[in-house]
Amino acid sequence: MAGMTPDAGGGGVFSAASNKAFKKQLNKVYGFYTGGFFAFIIILAILEQMGLPRAVIGMTFLLATIALYAGIGIMSRTTDAAEYYVAGRRVPAVYNGMAVGADWMSAASFIGMAGTLYLTGYGGLAFIMGWTGGYCLVALFLAPYLRKFGQFTIPDFLGARYEGNIPRFVGILIAILCSFVYVVAQIYGVGLITARLSGLAFEIGVFVGLGGILVCSFLGGMRAVTWTQVAQYIILIIAYLIPVVWLSVKQTGVPIPQAVYGYQLQKVTAREAELIADEKEKSVIAVFKQRSDALAEKLKDPAAALAAERAQAQAKLDELRAANAAQADIQAAERALQALPADEAAARAKWTADKAAADARARPLAGMPRHAQQFAGDPAGDAAAQKTFNESRRNFLALIFCLMVGTAALPHILMRYYTTPSVREARRSVTWSLFFIFLLYFTAPALAVLVKYEVFNSLVGTPFDQLPAWIANWQRVDPTLLSVVDVNGDGIFQLGEMRIGGDIIVLATPEIAGLPYVISGMVAAGGLAAALSTADGLLLTIANALSHDLYYKMLDPNATTARRVAVSKALLLVVALLAAWVASQKPADILFLVSAAFSLAAAGFFPALVLGIFWKRATKWGATLGMLAGVSVTFYYMATTQVWLRGVFGVTTPVADHIWWGIQPISAGIFGVPLGFAVIIIVSLLTPAPKKETQELVEHVRYPDLKPAR
Repeated sequence: MAGMTPDAGGGGVFSAASNKAFKKQLNKVYGFYTGGFFAFIIILAILEQMGLPRAVIGMTFLLATIALYAGIGIMSRTTDAAEYYVAGRRVPAVYNGMAVGADWMSAASFIGMAGTLYLTGYGGLAFIMGWTGGYCLVALFLAPYLRKFGQFTIPDFLGARYEGNIPRFVGILIAILCSFVYVVAQIYGVGLITARLSGLAFEIGVFVGLGGILVCSFLGGMRAVTWTQVAQYIILIIAYLIPVVWLSVKQTGVPIPQAVYGYQLQKVTAREAELIADEKEKSVIAVFKQRSDALAEKLKDPAAALAAERAQAQAKLDELRAANAAQADIQAAERALQALPADEAAARAKWTADKAAADARARPLAGMPRHAQQFAGDPAGDAAAQKTFNESRRNFLALIFCLMVGTAALPHILMRYYTTPSVREARRSVTWSLFFIFLLYFTAPALAVLVKYEVFNSLVGTPFDQLPAWIANWQRVDPTLLSVVDVNGDGIFQLGEMRIGGDIIVLATPEIAGLPYVISGMVAAGGLAAALSTADGLLLTIANALSHDLYYKMLDPNATTARRVAVSKALLLVVALLAAWVASQKPADILFLVSAAFSLAAAGFFPALVLGIFWKRATKWGATLGMLAGVSVTFYYMATTQVWLRGVFGVTTPVADHIWWGIQPISAGIFGVPLGFAVIIIVSLLTPAPKKETQELVEHVRYPDLKPAR
């Protein structure tokens, strides 16, 4: 593997023959690596049939994959600046495309994408359309021009283009903000997978998985991360495709799920109609409706309701003590009393949340929309139905916009195009990136439909004492992600009796399909690869922003290369530990955290980058104020409308008071991006034009030649 790394200190200037030989060597190394991975899976599958325990299989996958990435990190260690920050600018387009694919397909894509499509149906396609479309913007507006600029980071470009450290500093802050939010989501996914593979508690799994992240980015920077991400892409795409192909063969006999899932969707649609009309499903809905009504009564006078509940719980405890009841019963009564809300405010908050959850479950199909239904509501219905339809469509389009623009502005993705040998290779790299991402994104909708068909037809109607083992296994990992309770007491599983989080759909697919446990371990390893690869890139982005852009460019321009790299490694460790601590608190679901990062990046960077490349008149103060305005309004909207952030910032006014045009907080960037463009244009026209040298830089970046950049 050591032979895969560029020559230390090469600085990125290599002959065509050298690059060709290097690419040939890479083909050989990764060919052997792929064959070895398949052999590893086959050997484990044979050992499983011979009686190897599942716990051992899980730990083997966890330790083997982390050891592999650690090995690449150790053999790719470097203190050379060009190698550490941009992998020596020697990464061939196809391999950079794979690295971008791994960097891109985070825990949200690998773990959350199919789960979101499972839970939301058509609405989840906004993620696929937005994220894929974003790479078209990258290819057209940013990647080749930033590669021509030829520096290390996005704040580098902002500092040079907008003449000073003020725009650079604002860029540093925005890069840290959006990357930190994003990396918390990845580490959350790492903790979830590590807990599933190892049996450790989630909070411990977060920090164990963190070790796998640090061994790559900490030792070798972008060089180690690049070659690790290529290896991770191979694992994650194989792990994603095998269970889906298996499910497709099981259900249809055809091993091409992307071609046949439309037929399964027709069957799912027919089954949805049956479940909506099913009397047993209606009885479950009735129970949740009763719970909602009871909570509504409590909320009319929370203080009195809490006092009555506390008195009732205390009376029951006193009665058990007086009767010398079993110690277990007394302890249960004590726990019930302690679990009551501490005061009226806590009771109101808890019962409001519980009522919202009950209302969501008091609907057909466990609160899920019909899979093929385009938008909620009805354009031909009453005023409320029309309002719901319009808001649903508006949010769908707003989310696509935010994800597209956010994709084109994420600093850890844009940094990857600094690593190619030339501008031409940067363009080709975007094409390869789209292809490798397409393989997963074209499969995710099929996976969602095939899993839903399996649940609707194989799980619903099963007696509770005959439910498959995977349900109990996942309930132990995290009851908030999967909970199955016999709500109506008939002993038969109904769809409405299962609460399932989208984050486990992909990870549980092999077990749902009845595959050997070794495939479950492989899928978990794929999810781990996806989360680790993106976390590596994000942590490196944050550390580089602090060490290169803040420390070296602004505080100590005379710092040696070795000192700069050492500072970057130290800061990377601090940021990683902080992100792991935040992730262990389970602040929000993976998909919201990731989408929030996209909105923040879109509003903070996209207007300044695009106008900086395509409009010579854009000025320092226009860019600075535009970036601040865009990211500020985006963050404000999230902080006042998203449940977890409202709690963090103590926002108590009704959410409805802060919602603009029905747009959900996940799409907050829809307000920040136009504002950023407007502020940059207006302020630039009111302030002196940039210096002649700056305008010449824009011309140089705008019209790149096709020769390798220095």
